[in-house]
Amino acid sequence: MGRKKYNPEIHQHRSIRIKDYDYSREGLYFITICTFNHVCLFGHIDNGDMVLTAYGEIANSEWLQTGEIRKSILLQEFVIMPNHIHGII
Repeated sequence: MGRKKYNPEIHQHRSIRIKDYDYSREGLYFITICTFNHVCLFGHIDNGDMVLTAYGEIANSEWLQTGEIRKSILLQEFVIMPNHIHGII
C-alpha cells in the first residue's frame, strides 16, 4: 500500500509550535526527522525489534556524533524507525 499524494484539502497539517516562543532558548526539544517520501530506508520491524539497514546504521552513527560535533547540544533519548527518527535534544 503506497502513500497517498499530498492533498491540502484533506491533509491539513498545523504547526504545533508555541506562538511567540523563542526556540533558540535552552530546553528540551522533541524532534522527528522523516525520510524523503517516507520511504523505509532505515530498516524494518521484525517480531517487535527494529532491524537497521546500512542507512539505518549511518543514521544511528550520525545521531550519536551530533553531540560530539555540536557542543551546545546534549542528546537525550532517540529511536530509529523504518522511515523516521524521533529524538530529544
